[in-house]
Amino acid sequence: MVPRSRASLASLIAKAAVLTGASLLLGKPAWSVSADAAALSTQLQQALNADDNVEALSALMDPEQAATLLDSFRRFSSRFPETRWRVSPGEAMEDGRPTVQLAVTGTRQQDGLSYSFRAYQRLALSTKAGLITGQQVLSDQSVLTSAKKPLPISLMIPDTVLTGSRYDVDVVVDEPLGKALLAGGLTAVTAEQVLAQKSPIIQLAPLGGGGLFKSVQAPFQPGVQTWAALLVHPDGVITVSKQVQVVDDRQQLTP
Repeated sequence: MVPRSRASLASLIAKAAVLTGASLLLGKPAWSVSADAAALSTQLQQALNADDNVEALSALMDPEQAATLLDSFRRFSSRFPETRWRVSPGEAMEDGRPTVQLAVTGTRQQDGLSYSFRAYQRLALSTKAGLITGQQVLSDQSVLTSAKKPLPISLMIPDTVLTGSRYDVDVVVDEPLGKALLAGGLTAVTAEQVLAQKSPIIQLAPLGGGGLFKSVQAPFQPGVQTWAALLVHPDGVITVSKQVQVVDDRQQLTP
């Protein structure tokens, strides 16, 4: 029986994380972005962590954005009611759009199992009249763990790659396995699956060397490539989702 990955939680975070601040930067010179973005990041972090976070977040977004995004945020919050958000400002884009870096951690108890979730995302924001009207996901990854004890892992996957290039998708278990056996698998997630928040099916195979190590091919057209990985360890299950930006200009590669 092939297990289903929970990688679709990453798409929930992607939509929830778009609630990244009521930017007032439209039309302002580049030198003002850093200070304003810092203040807005603080405002957003307070809203995300508030008891009435849905109401607080709705005040930061264009009504059209809020209609869809708040519904996704409610669904995510119902799955992981114990969450903490951290928001920090990043460097502005060349076109003046502010960027925001988000980190969220959450836990959940169900059927005698303990689930932990963490995600990291970097966004570029578009605004109008002081409200969020759009966003561009620059980097996005999430890890969902169901385990009796913490299973620290390292994701060695680039944020950006060149069109047509080969690159490594490595998920490494940080602690020695000893005599434990590890199984896992990797699959690409389609844009339709991400949009529908549909969990992909991942074929499992025995793994050696303490993790999952794959060399993959980037598409020959710019865009986004999303991966979902599943690791099964004697102490629990780890699901990983990672978005990779595919670009055709070396200057766009993330350092």
